[in-house]
Amino acid sequence: MAAPHPVHADVDRTDDWWRSAAIYQVYVRSFADGDGDGAGDLAGVRARLPYLAELGIDAVWFNPWYLSPMADGGYDVADYRAVDPAFGTLAEAEKLISEARELGIRTIVDIVPNHVSDQHTWFRSALAAGPGSPERELFHFRPGRGERGELPPNNWPSQFAGETWTRVPDGEWYLHLFTPEQPDLNWDHPVVRQEHEDVLRFWFERGAAGVRIDSAALCAKAPGLPDADEDDTTLYVDRDELHDIYRAWRAVADEYGGVLIGELWVPDPDRFSRYLRSDELHTAFNFDFLARPWEAAELRASIDTTLAFHAPVGAPATWVLCNHDVTRTVSRYGRDDTGFDFAKKRFATPTDLSTGTRRARAAALLSLALPGSVYLFQGEELGLPEADIPLDRIHDPMHFRSGGVDPGRDGCRVPLPWAADAPYYGFGSAVDPWLPQPEGWAPYAADQQAADHGSMLNLYRRALRLRRAGPGFGDGPLRWLPAAPGVLAFSRGGGLICVVNLAEDPAELPGHTSVLLTSGALDDEGRLQPDTAAWLRA
Repeated sequence: MAAPHPVHADVDRTDDWWRSAAIYQVYVRSFADGDGDGAGDLAGVRARLPYLAELGIDAVWFNPWYLSPMADGGYDVADYRAVDPAFGTLAEAEKLISEARELGIRTIVDIVPNHVSDQHTWFRSALAAGPGSPERELFHFRPGRGERGELPPNNWPSQFAGETWTRVPDGEWYLHLFTPEQPDLNWDHPVVRQEHEDVLRFWFERGAAGVRIDSAALCAKAPGLPDADEDDTTLYVDRDELHDIYRAWRAVADEYGGVLIGELWVPDPDRFSRYLRSDELHTAFNFDFLARPWEAAELRASIDTTLAFHAPVGAPATWVLCNHDVTRTVSRYGRDDTGFDFAKKRFATPTDLSTGTRRARAAALLSLALPGSVYLFQGEELGLPEADIPLDRIHDPMHFRSGGVDPGRDGCRVPLPWAADAPYYGFGSAVDPWLPQPEGWAPYAADQQAADHGSMLNLYRRALRLRRAGPGFGDGPLRWLPAAPGVLAFSRGGGLICVVNLAEDPAELPGHTSVLLTSGALDDEGRLQPDTAAWLRA
């Protein structure tokens, strides 16, 4: 383990960069393969840092790169202070953080507090120690119900399909809201709390600018773990006890000028906003916007609700169209049902990629123009569609625990295409990637798109360049403008106007002095065509 070193001297502890940032999500295993073993790694990311700098993002969020058996894509962490050898070393992670910062890119690491891997030292010790031991108090071990303890201790449903309790040889059961390889931690235990605060310090001391908190609403559980009524999640989701946990985390983050970002699937906007009070999390992912269908009224309602519930706590909104868990945008927007719901994911869903891509381009300008920060999932800037993964190549436990009904999340995690004419599209040249890339992906390759002025990549580059340099973008007020049915139009500071046409007919542009950028060509009369967005300057 490398010795801790001070926070980078150029970090401004009062800098509120996160309020307006464009943040790029790197799923390391699928980003770039630096050592030729078929899986992405930190060497691959380091080699592609100039690409990220040219794209124009402010920060990079990395999915977990820690030591892990990879039962759930690295979200089963065996050691929070070690980098998995498949990705590289701790020293290499430190170099990556430093090299990115030299290019003006901050690093956000992923912390997984709800559970650890069943290979974590704590859990292995708990299994060995037996019932009633102090080691088992770090988790949720319970005797079973029934005459011989053969039934699970309670009826809680899984966040994935399947059971939430697993019985060990000595007869006790342990709780896991996800897979059996991910035992839930007992957040009532002071050792659990202290360990995670120490882990935060560990990564802040290595230059991390922020922390994304996985499944942030799940850590606290109801005392005694009682049975839940049907569809009642209040015993293990969004419990009031969580706020004390995140106040303690905020105190740690404030020591280093770090930022806390919550993954919060909390549908009640009022309860969602409580996590964003000034002494808790800085921001949280806005999944309501992501899940809405491509309809003007739905998107406007989401925008209004989001801004209304962030305003009282003074927190900036965040906007995201997809991530490593969600169907890719161009595929989702090309379907009859353009919303997103985990429960509805199925195989063989017809998609019109032409329509989906046109809408995704417009959605990019919409999300980048909204107040607050924005998240971009790797490959989104290339317009990648969801990939169909052969059944014998699927890794995601969501697929297996659903009995094969759910296709899982691997379709959005396929390794990126970097070079149209290279083996494996330039992801790596030695062996077949860990997930297969579809045939015909050459037009999506970064090198081919870089040479095409009208490509999705160059749309994102131009948009992010304008967003970083031009007035009116990022945090600040929004004012809706009069618009025809099916059209969204709003103004920002500095005379910035964003217009998105979700109607079936072309739409007139509001008064303006210049057109900054459009997601598609205007028609011969200078009108905004359907499924197209424009940035204007008044």
